[in-house]
Amino acid sequence: MQNLVEDFLQYLRHERGQAEHTQKTYALLLGKFVAWAEAQGLKDWRTVELRHLIAFLEHERNRPLATAPDNPARKLSTESVYLEIAALRAFYTFCENERLLPVNLAENLSLPRRWKRLPKALTDTEIKKLLVPPPQETPAALCDTAVLEVAYASGLRLAELRNLRLEQLHPEAGFLNVVGKGNKERIVPVGRKAVDALQRYLEAGRPKLVTPRSPAAVFLTKRGTPFAPVTLWLRIKKRAKLAGIARNVTPHMLRHSFATHLLEHGADLRVIQELLGHANISTTEVYTHVANQR
Repeated sequence: MQNLVEDFLQYLRHERGQAEHTQKTYALLLGKFVAWAEAQGLKDWRTVELRHLIAFLEHERNRPLATAPDNPARKLSTESVYLEIAALRAFYTFCENERLLPVNLAENLSLPRRWKRLPKALTDTEIKKLLVPPPQETPAALCDTAVLEVAYASGLRLAELRNLRLEQLHPEAGFLNVVGKGNKERIVPVGRKAVDALQRYLEAGRPKLVTPRSPAAVFLTKRGTPFAPVTLWLRIKKRAKLAGIARNVTPHMLRHSFATHLLEHGADLRVIQELLGHANISTTEVYTHVANQR
């Protein structure tokens, strides 16, 4: 069963060009089903029936959460169930198109209603506090300031910040080439303050972080390596705490703040969609519920 899942993941990687995070998510979700199916004595996808898919989803919906084993009342969220069904449907569609399985069982699974959560944005005051550079200009501090300025000025995702490379920077012209989800490239403008912070880091900070084995990643840790997602997240949270912001600040909140503040100041929704790299305008429209002043 796992071999067919690997074929699907190869397809996502090489033909669809899906982001690494998406590939890992599908691998994890389908791996759960394979483990459950093998425990039920199912050893081939051809022996799986619709009742097995439904039984698996019922099992997932009712099992205790791994993150809260002492609280049996907590169950899997609707969002998580949605993702598991979406993974099975994508897998079966691939198998049907490639004639690997005779029938698409998962097309009969209905997706639960997915409630859109309103994005949380920082206020103008909180942003100003967050972007105040620390008194000591250490290489790490210069790096953090550049990360925050670029994240807020350009609305980049966490993965886009981590993977940003030197050849993607065009500070003199005031823009970045960003490779986003599905390896789609877009051009994003960068404001003057962000350009200044970036150039200051590149001139006085990054050279002191570089080692002979450092890659061409723009933002580097103290060891001269690219940031892991958790490490970059923690660095941003630490700066927020030092700035006296009591809220739980995440990298995506800077992206939400970028979009919300643009909308509040009269930017066109289609322009914001292009800048954020959203494939569908409906994803961007959620910001209209946040920007009440407009």
